[in-house]
Amino acid sequence: MLNKRSAAKSFVFVTVLLDMVALGIMIPVWPKLILGFTGNNFASAALIGGVFATIFALMQFVVSPILGVLSDRVGRRPVILLSNLGTSIDYVIMALAPNLAWLFVGRFLAGITTSSISVASAYVTDVTPPDKRAGAYGMISGAFGVGFVVGPAIGGLLGGHDPRLPFWVASALSLANFFYGLFVLPESLSKEHRNTFSWQRANPLGSVKMLRRHRELAGLSAVNLIGYIAHEALPQLFVYYAIYSFAWSTGMIGVSLAVVGVITVIISTTVIQPVVNRFGDRRAVIGGLFCAALGYVFYSGSQVLFWIGVPINMLWMLASASSQSLMTRRVEKNEQGELQGAIAMLRSVAMLIGPGLFTGVFAYSISTHHAWKAPGAAWIMGAVMLFGAMILAWAVTSPKDDVRDRVDTVEAFETALPAEVSAVE
Repeated sequence: MLNKRSAAKSFVFVTVLLDMVALGIMIPVWPKLILGFTGNNFASAALIGGVFATIFALMQFVVSPILGVLSDRVGRRPVILLSNLGTSIDYVIMALAPNLAWLFVGRFLAGITTSSISVASAYVTDVTPPDKRAGAYGMISGAFGVGFVVGPAIGGLLGGHDPRLPFWVASALSLANFFYGLFVLPESLSKEHRNTFSWQRANPLGSVKMLRRHRELAGLSAVNLIGYIAHEALPQLFVYYAIYSFAWSTGMIGVSLAVVGVITVIISTTVIQPVVNRFGDRRAVIGGLFCAALGYVFYSGSQVLFWIGVPINMLWMLASASSQSLMTRRVEKNEQGELQGAIAMLRSVAMLIGPGLFTGVFAYSISTHHAWKAPGAAWIMGAVMLFGAMILAWAVTSPKDDVRDRVDTVEAFETALPAEVSAVE
């Protein structure tokens, strides 16, 4: 039975992996594509990139709770398939985009259709006992890492020939992901554990009500929200900051993101579950947030310090995986999709706030309207936020969260697996 559950989780790993390879391919060329439409004006490009990210987040804010509750009703598989197909179409639109308006349309549609990560998390929850979920969420982070090893390297190489070519390749990968799921991915949520669809729950206000249901859940939600906002500094600033401060080429950016991916894989596969087993979820959350903040401080320094900060900052995954594990223990099996939709809603709120916040600070710190320049100011702001989240995490959790919950034994959990997943060899 253990092998069958592992086989089911491997389907999710491949699904997320293909999504991340597709996303990684476009990362090295996305800022340059925007720069091409702004006459190579870094400040304007950074602000436009922030606007696009905000539009994407707004759609996620509205749609993610709907898809989470919908997956509790119809199952995880059809929602994941819809996401993959929509993502493929989105990349085609961006590959053909003749101006910024078409890029706007692409980001708008992507915000509606891109839901595979949150629903994949619900899938993992369905097939994983509570005491192993931190490691399972680390597995999803590992898929991110592998994708960012392969994707940026391919994107940097292809983008050197044609900045539009990576989008076509990303579209093809997403379409392949759709067909992979269509023919291979089993359903994880059995019919007896499904919930009715309710618009009262399938909206952002319903998600807030759910997260406030328990004091611990509300507190962890606040910790995650602060962390999600601070995390927006990475996708918004990493490339722009490296180009501005260190004059990195597209190829160098691809290499640096690949290094991030390798470190992510190492941490997700060899660090997260052993650390959680040894110290517990609570201390993993607090320690992960401390490393995240310290990494941001290093990012604001020299190029050498920047590289030192990368592995330190990547230990942030300890906090994200463990906090999510703690949250899943506070809701019922037929509410896991709703919870993941609510968590995705928090990410969306962060994506509404973070991009404008960090790109605005970065744009002002390098503006030609004043003589002084402080490009690392946005990183320091993010570090302060993460230190605050660490203190809050200590306050809203208790030492009992570090005691491994063994009530749901592996044997008992396996008997609850849906037939569709249990049949996987």
